[in-house]
Amino acid sequence: MKRKIYISGLLIFAFMYGLTAQVPVVAPVQKKNIVLTGGTIHTGTGEVIENGVVVFSGGKITAIGKVSMITVDKAGSEVIDVTGKQVYPGLIYPNTSLGLVEIGSGVDVATDNREIGDLNPNVRAIAAYNTDSHVIPVVRSNGILIAQIVPTGTLLPGTSSVVQLDAWNWEDAAYRIDNGIQMGWPRKSAAGGRGGAAFSPQGAGTGTAAYDKNVEALEKIFADAEAYISSPAPENRNLRLEALRGLFDGTKTLFISCSEPKGIIASISFARRHGVKKTVLVGADESAWEVKDFLKENNISLLLANPFSLPKYEYSDTHLPYKLAAMFKNEGILVGLTYSAQAYGNLPFAAGQTVPYGLTKEEALQTVTLNTAKILGIDDITGSLEVGKDANIVVSTGDILDMATNNIEYAFITGREISLDNKHKQLYRRFQTKFKNQKASK
Repeated sequence: MKRKIYISGLLIFAFMYGLTAQVPVVAPVQKKNIVLTGGTIHTGTGEVIENGVVVFSGGKITAIGKVSMITVDKAGSEVIDVTGKQVYPGLIYPNTSLGLVEIGSGVDVATDNREIGDLNPNVRAIAAYNTDSHVIPVVRSNGILIAQIVPTGTLLPGTSSVVQLDAWNWEDAAYRIDNGIQMGWPRKSAAGGRGGAAFSPQGAGTGTAAYDKNVEALEKIFADAEAYISSPAPENRNLRLEALRGLFDGTKTLFISCSEPKGIIASISFARRHGVKKTVLVGADESAWEVKDFLKENNISLLLANPFSLPKYEYSDTHLPYKLAAMFKNEGILVGLTYSAQAYGNLPFAAGQTVPYGLTKEEALQTVTLNTAKILGIDDITGSLEVGKDANIVVSTGDILDMATNNIEYAFITGREISLDNKHKQLYRRFQTKFKNQKASK
């Protein structure tokens, strides 16, 4: 009998712990006006409004400015006093496997970001996106509310989408669906420098023969796609070629990963030759700086490699990864920021690391808000706090880009106040209780 009671107790404990470890419930739609008043508002456009107010209704920002300049009808509104706090646009995380990889490399059942084969433009990352990932609430707690989820692989690993990070399923999460095609440009030689490229087409091979073969494969599929879309109603629908259609009419962006200066020139020239309307260089590092003039001439935007990475070469400036954002910005090149490691929540701190090395705080903020929104093609609805845009807003007691003071108190996605609880906080509370109980029993 005691054994049965003991087992039952264990089962009840396991069930209750399972409940506490669940992903927070998705927030309901915004039902009444919300007014954030008294805070310092960082609009994401470079403007800072002291003692400001933000009003949003129906998921959209309806008013923003100084408290003294805006008359707010507080009747029927939820008024939140954020005096002394910092108000920011929700941060945007591009080029990530968030929601596709739960645990990391080596655990197949927790990884769904790659398919077999070199040419899979029709593979859609959005269909594999897991809204119940325990990682997502952790990321939100640092102010990241939007993400571009991408497949990884070889030459054409698939199609990326932009998601908002509070949803029941991938259909609800979709923010800008199938917005880009990922392409890994092949290399002629093995990766040089420390760690090589941020993206390395696996299985594509190196050497002149492999390079020529891979480029030929890309040339063929793009030429086939051009011929395919020339027919308004193809007799036989080809999913791979259909997926590339948006590159030629501007509805999709080609995101190129390449780690060699000559490869960057070759890949962008390839895209131009085939009539691709929008091109972005992903994981840009020192190699991109070597061809900055070419990038300017072709109006190429950049998603920079992780600033916390080591310099590429032994002879490189030790602080060069921190400086690149400012260097490119001063050249008039649009720069967003990526963070390649799976400690996803560190994205704001990576942006903050660029501040002592050339960017102002507001410019650093833009690398993870408005600049990235422009690069992803979503700046019409998010990326900054402006009237008419989605109310994707975070409120911090300190500087959102500073690891020591970042403390998100409120977060709103399309006006919905989302939960900031997460598994890390749950575990903290659990073991805090344990040690308090142990101390009390002594």
